[in-house]
Parts: sequence; C-alpha cells; structure tokens
Amino acid sequence: MTFPGFRRITLRSMDKFFASFANATARAAGSPLTFLLCIALVIAWAVLGPLFDFSENWQLTINTGTTIVTFLMVFLIQNTQNRDGAALQTKLDELIRSSNAGDEFMGIERLTDKELADLHAKCEAAAKRSHAALERARSERARRGHKDPTQEAAQMEGKT
Repeated sequence: MTFPGFRRITLRSMDKFFASFANATARAAGSPLTFLLCIALVIAWAVLGPLFDFSENWQLTINTGTTIVTFLMVFLIQNTQNRDGAALQTKLDELIRSSNAGDEFMGIERLTDKELADLHAKCEAAAKRSHAALERARSERARRGHKDPTQEAAQMEGKT
C-alpha cells in the first residue's frame, strides 16, 4: 500500500541508503575531528561534575550516551567491514580468474575450516616442492661453476 506523495520504499533502495549511511558514518567516526570532539565532550562532562555534585544522573548521562553510541557503531562498522571484505574477495577472485592461478582458489572464503586447512596444506606442499626445485637448480648451477644470481646481485649492490 502506498500513500499519495510518498515514494515506494524498496528493499534495494533501503539497502543502498544504509550502505551509503554506514560508509559516511564510518568515515566520520574515524576522523581526527570526531576524536577531538569526543575528547571535548568528555572534558565538558568532567568539568560539569562538581556543578552536579557528581550525582548518579551526571554519571548516568555519560554511561548511557557511550553505551548507545557503541551499540549503534558496532552494527555500522560491521556492515562496512562486511562490504569491504566482499569487495576485496571479488577483486581477488577476478585476479585469480584472469591469471594463470588455480581457479580452485576462487570463493575459498566460503569453505569450512577443515577445507581451508586442507587447501593450506596443499599450498605449503607446493611451496616446499618449489623451494626444493629451486635449491636443486642452484646446486646444479654451482656444480657447473656458475655463480648464484642472488650472490651476484648482493655483490653488485656492495660495489655501488
């Protein structure tokens, strides 16, 4: 049901509004100006303490204010972090898809802990094989009388 003069609010438009609101709030909350404003607010509250005889209402004011702000900020920051994480994963997936990397790494953020551990073990084994092959190649080069390229680079840096 819609009322004359009111736009129909869709879930998508509300989601976009919340996303932009959460981003703007997270940026503002992390700014130095906001930090200084909070410090000024706490100092003003502390200065007013003697005026209110350090009453329970005086204490309750800061406690309630900080609790409400903290409660709301948790959800806004979590929303921002979720979107940042999803965007980062999408970018990484696109890099994997467009490169020679294994497509099995796309979407691994949805794997279980066990599946991630298995994939990590597979990557570690591949890294060990690569290091072993590299070491064999270095040994063979040394056996044939060739200098190690890493040692040559270090010697060249020392001369400059």
